[in-house]
Amino acid sequence: MTPQPLFIAAILVLYLAVVTGTGVYVSRRYQDKQGSFISQYFLGGRGLGGYVLAMTLVATYTSASSFLGGPGTAYQQGLGWVLLAMIQLPSMYVTLGVLGKRFAIVGRKIKAVTVVDFLRERYEGNRAVTVLSAFFIVAFLMAAVVAQFIGGARLFQSVTGLSYIGSLLLFTTVVMVYVTLGGFAAVALNDAINGTVMFVGTVILLFTTVAAGGGVANIVEQLHTINPDLLTPTGVDHFISLPWISSFWVLVCIGILGLPQNAVRAMAYKDSRAMHNAIIIGTVVIGMLMLGMHLTGVFARVILPGIKVTDMAISLLAVELLPPILAALVLAGPMAAIMSTVDSQLIYIAGTIIKDVYLNYVNPQAEDHTVSQLSRACNVILSVVIFTLAIRPPSVIVWINLFAFGGLQAAFFWPLLLGLYWKRANATGALVSQVAGVAAFMIFTVYLPRPLGLHPIVPTLLISLIAFLVATYATEPPQSETIEKFWGYRQEETGAKLAG
Repeated sequence: MTPQPLFIAAILVLYLAVVTGTGVYVSRRYQDKQGSFISQYFLGGRGLGGYVLAMTLVATYTSASSFLGGPGTAYQQGLGWVLLAMIQLPSMYVTLGVLGKRFAIVGRKIKAVTVVDFLRERYEGNRAVTVLSAFFIVAFLMAAVVAQFIGGARLFQSVTGLSYIGSLLLFTTVVMVYVTLGGFAAVALNDAINGTVMFVGTVILLFTTVAAGGGVANIVEQLHTINPDLLTPTGVDHFISLPWISSFWVLVCIGILGLPQNAVRAMAYKDSRAMHNAIIIGTVVIGMLMLGMHLTGVFARVILPGIKVTDMAISLLAVELLPPILAALVLAGPMAAIMSTVDSQLIYIAGTIIKDVYLNYVNPQAEDHTVSQLSRACNVILSVVIFTLAIRPPSVIVWINLFAFGGLQAAFFWPLLLGLYWKRANATGALVSQVAGVAAFMIFTVYLPRPLGLHPIVPTLLISLIAFLVATYATEPPQSETIEKFWGYRQEETGAKLAG
């Protein structure tokens, strides 16, 4: 290994050591706070301020796909993919504006720690809804975490020259230690640090790339020489059609209301002021990250032509253009995004297994000490399983992430949204919607990946909505006690259908 990559690798390892140390410190600090292990480990005591809330949402939403896979696809497809990526700009407003206040109020009232807690209470303890929801969260979030492990390993590989397996093992070890010791509070605190690192690193790399290419005008001229399609909204060979890019408004913007790992953040903020500040801060940061990293991916086509594994374009560009200390800072951005997404998702998967399945149906009387040991052991086992799944990676990780997004939205978009705002929604409707939605998404993905030129999530959500409405109106409305619990008044039990 040459001195420069060795120095960059050392800085990244030091960065990860600081992150891990923060996790250990915060874990010990929170052991002394009042409140159950469940509330502290999986929700941080519901005390996030505006900046931390914004950054933990940004860090959870951005990932290896945003910093490696997305720019890698932009490297292949050009400015059309940048346009598509910017659809994500309103994501913070959508999450907190639609879910935020009501979800936080309801979550505190029913003492929900996870989204499945909410679904179980809203749909009157229906076991099928609870267990199926937990299964879908574990299955699709594990696919998403696999993409992050691949991204982390490729980042180490491109910088250090280690083999992919060696890099994957190093990354897995750090994640296992950090997530097992830290919990949600450590995750949220480090997300604030990581979000700042992402923002600064993105700005540095974008401006350096423009300077290396001789300015934007010169880069655009060279892109036109390489392939004029790189400058069109539809990408190379018209890969990004109008229906396709339109449907991404659903997948990566509106549809994020159906992502449990994002929705749970709406339960964790301190007060309304924190939520409003988070919307503003998060929107600015998301905009800069999406625009900066994807533009850099396109411009890299001029600076470093012929990259075969395009997921490595950003890391190779940083090593090529920047002095070691700045390269390390810039590459800490993707590493921060990956770590922040991995820790949030692993914590959430463990919470689903331990809180939503074990405590509900296996051992409801388990003591905090037992829950603590099981939760940490669960994170270790999950890390090992995901390491195994990531050993043979695909060429472009962005598609794994989008598949996981789509699957979660198919399962949770309507049960969450209608359960929160529609009084007539019942357990049968939620269950049928989940089954129909996930089945439709899988069928479209395998057999008809672009129905009518759209992404599969669009017809999937239409099918799951129809299934929800039909099943709901064909069965009895919720009990009056449920309406009182969630809306604050009691529906007279006259047998009449709920009009709300």
